[in-house]
Order: sequence, then structure tokens, then C-alpha cells
Amino acid sequence: MNGATFFLVVNFVVAMSFGAVFVVVARRSQSRKGAMWLGAGFGIASTSAVCELLLAYLGPPKIWALGAFATVLCGMVMLTIGIGEMYRRRVDTRITAIFVSAALFLAYVIYDLPRGTPLQAFLYQSPFAIVVLAGALIVILARERTAIDRFLGLLLLTTGIHFFAKAGLAVVFGSGAKASDYIHTNYALISQSMTAVLMVAVGLTLLAKLVLEIIAVQRTESEIDILSGLSNRRGFDRRVQALFRHDPTGPHAIILCDLDHFKQINDTFGHHVGDTVIQAFGARLRLNAPPNSAVGRLGGEEFALFLSRTEVDAAVQLAQRLRLETMSLLNLPPSINVTASFGVASVSSEFGLTEAYRQADQALYKAKNSGRNRVKLATTGFGNGS
Repeated sequence: MNGATFFLVVNFVVAMSFGAVFVVVARRSQSRKGAMWLGAGFGIASTSAVCELLLAYLGPPKIWALGAFATVLCGMVMLTIGIGEMYRRRVDTRITAIFVSAALFLAYVIYDLPRGTPLQAFLYQSPFAIVVLAGALIVILARERTAIDRFLGLLLLTTGIHFFAKAGLAVVFGSGAKASDYIHTNYALISQSMTAVLMVAVGLTLLAKLVLEIIAVQRTESEIDILSGLSNRRGFDRRVQALFRHDPTGPHAIILCDLDHFKQINDTFGHHVGDTVIQAFGARLRLNAPPNSAVGRLGGEEFALFLSRTEVDAAVQLAQRLRLETMSLLNLPPSINVTASFGVASVSSEFGLTEAYRQADQALYKAKNSGRNRVKLATTGFGNGS
């Protein structure tokens, strides 16, 4: 087994492994169709190694040479379609079918051209380059790009350009007098080794993106209270920490709020009505919360708002608005009178957050003891709507 044959076998095993992994990952991924296309792409492209080996050792050469070209091209097209699905850029199937048909016809036409000439090498490699560069363009033009997206775009750009480099190497080193001679040339060793490195790099990067998306979804689901649609305690705390990292000095404020007589609502009207109250109150909090805030349901009928870059007086005004709007929640039976009590405290720093929670909780307790449906500021009282 020479070096080129070894890399063909390695590429086959690696591509098939990636294909299987992407199919498995598709079961948990939000980009399910994209992952399935990626798996199919790697699986189809892997069969080109089989065609290359049959071309070298069995024949007839023209059939297997065109088969190797077709499987690589179709696999790359599937990869690009998968990337398009991942980035919400649908690839036009009609244009794709026309392009693939034209490329296969081109491969058939140039088969009898002298191998290793600039024209033959460039025409052979160009369809591969175009397909991969189209995938790179999809990633580069994506509206929201993270570090891994930028890396993937650069990697695909490099992979697309490398096909033109392979055309130059075919001219310099020679790709064999006949198609069946390819596997025994130094060019084959260089070409297959380059393909192996880039294939692994692209496959791992695409896999990493899908896995990171799955982790992000799982984290979001674990940090969201299903009933209210707000953050749960874990998600609320994580959001507060992120706001502190963005602006550690403040001023900040915390609002704790509690639905009044919520147990009585459940006992009188049933838990389904209580759930509706939670949903309506959560929607009202979400609607009134400013962008630089964290909103969460801490448990039961208790909610919290953390307001970054907000003076405590502004937090009190927001609490008063929320108190008034709570009395007119939508989608509730007319016989239900829902009110809420609020406690407000300033937050000097992340180190003082625990103390701010305690002060806001004490203010909320005072609001409850003062007749409910009130806003109380830590150490300073505010009357019912005054």
C-alpha cells in the first residue's frame, strides 16, 4: 500500500465517521435538516475513495474516474446545502441541479484531455472550488456570527481556494498519463493528505457549531420557567452576573414582587386560573422590563427584576407602574381582582447584591404588612400609589 492509497483509506474512514456522527447529532439539533445534509454529504463524498481504488486496480477507468468526480462533487453540494440550512439560507435546488449536471458533463468532456495540463487541471478542480466557496459565502454573509462562525467561514474559504492550488500542483507534479495512474503519483499523495487535513478541520468545526447550539438550547431550557416564560432562579442569577460584567459600577436596582393572596386565587378559582394569572403577570413584567434588565420568576408567586444602570427612584417609578397595571391584567375572569406588592432596593455592587436582596425582601414584607398592593423602598416608605 503506497502513501496515496493509505490516505484514501483514511479519508474514507474519517468521512464515513463524520457522516454517522452528524446523523446522530441531528436527533438533538435545532438544525436537524442541516445536520442530516452534512451527514449525507460526508457519506457520499467518502465513496469517492472506493471509486479511486477501483479506478487504479480494477477498471474500467472512465466509469470509476467519473464516479470519483461525481461523488466528491455531490458530497460537497450536500455539505453546502447543509450549511445553508444551518444559517437559514436556502440553496436553490434548481440552480444546484443545473450546476451539478453541467459539472458532470464538463468532467465527461475533459476526460480525454491530456492530464496535468493547466486547462485540464483547472477545469477539473473549478466545480469543487465553486461549491465550497458558495458555502463560505453563506457563512461570511450570515447576520449573526460568533467566533466559530468566523473561523468556519475562513476555513471554507481556504478549502475552496485550495482546489485551485491543487490544479497548480497537478501541473507541477503531474497527475499521471492515465486516470488509473493517479494513485501512484506524488501528486496523489499531496492531494489526498491536503484533503484529509481540511476535511477533518471542516468536519470538526461544523460538528462543534452544532454541539454548541445544542448546549445553548439545553442551557436556555434549563434557565426558563415554562409557565411564566421568564427566567427561573438559575437563569435570573446568570443574567444578573452578565449585567454586572458589562457594568460593574452601577447604579443598579432590584425589585422583588409578590402576587397578593395568590393561594386564595388557586383555592377559589382553581389552579388553571392561577396559572393564567402567573402567565399574564409574567407577560406584563416582560413587556415593561427595559433592555438592560433581568426578569425572573423566583418561585411560586414571587418575581424579581434587576435593573442595570438604573437609579433607585426610576426603579420605584417602574414598580408603581407595574403595580397599577397588575390590577388590569388581560385574559382573566372579571370576578378576579389581582394585585401585587413590591419591594425596591438599590444595589451598589455585585458584592452588595446579597444585602440588596435582603433589603428588598424586607421592603416587600413591609408592603405586605401595610395592606398589600403597595410599593416600598428599602428604609423609605411609599404609600398605596403615592
